[in-house]
Amino acid sequence: MIIYKFLRHMKKTLFTKIIGCELPIQLAGMPGINTVYLAAAVSSSGGLGMISGTQMDPDFLLDTIDNLKELTSQPFGVNFLMPFLDRDCVKVAASKSKLVEFFYGDPDPSLIEMVHDGGALACWQIGSLKEAIQAEEAGCDLIVAQGTQAGGHVRGDAKLLPLLSEVLENVNIPIIAAGGIGTTKDIAGVLNAGAAAARVGTRFLAARESGAHPKYIQALIDAKAEDTVLTETFSVGWPHAHHRVLKSCVSAVNSFEGEIVSERDLAGVKKPILKGSIALPTINTTGNIEAMALYAGESVGAVDSIKSAADIMSELIKEI
Repeated sequence: MIIYKFLRHMKKTLFTKIIGCELPIQLAGMPGINTVYLAAAVSSSGGLGMISGTQMDPDFLLDTIDNLKELTSQPFGVNFLMPFLDRDCVKVAASKSKLVEFFYGDPDPSLIEMVHDGGALACWQIGSLKEAIQAEEAGCDLIVAQGTQAGGHVRGDAKLLPLLSEVLENVNIPIIAAGGIGTTKDIAGVLNAGAAAARVGTRFLAARESGAHPKYIQALIDAKAEDTVLTETFSVGWPHAHHRVLKSCVSAVNSFEGEIVSERDLAGVKKPILKGSIALPTINTTGNIEAMALYAGESVGAVDSIKSAADIMSELIKEI
């Protein structure tokens, strides 16, 4: 009851005021997972839904955003991974979304200017105090502070709460906390520590609207926090980038014999996925799903079944 009252009291933060949403919860940007249905459901439930603009061409991203706008009238954002950045896509996102977010690269003032020129807010996900200061100096409106408990690619080497504390002491723009957040208690903890919002990813992998493969979802349901590991195992296509995955997929890919682990159907064309690829298994993937990158944060223990995104949002703000 104390946690519920706390969240209800803290529902309005700098994040909700700036974004124009009801709840201080952001969906993590997860390429291949964040369908327009998932993003729309999170936004319509009061949070900030996100889609990924990574490895899309501008026309496809524009169509995707238009489809999303047909599903929700609430704010949403677009996430980009710097190693795969297309500046034309950034221009599209800036003109059509509330927030444009960047990850895994040094904060770039020219990109922030481009986002602002398009009429959107700019955000940078960081893994260190140095990057946080650079992001503020570059003109960002918000920062995501990512701890090593996060699933997927991990930028820094500090756990969330120490990093959050350090960043809060040294920057003056709102901070979104990310990494290992999957329950009401987790959200209350980071808000109490001074964050303006909590970023949640792993919990939504098992949402009904998620684009994740059923075998991937089941592996998440079966896992606990101790079943994840930081590694560079899945580096084909993005070398030397740390990522947190389920330990089971590391074992599976290490024992896999052959070069092609699976295939993905893209508009009727089957694309091979190499052993050790950064690609995660979506609903359009066939093959050895267990030996693909099964990204998962330390919050994976909170994933206990497949639920609608709206139900997950309700669970994230209710009494536990």
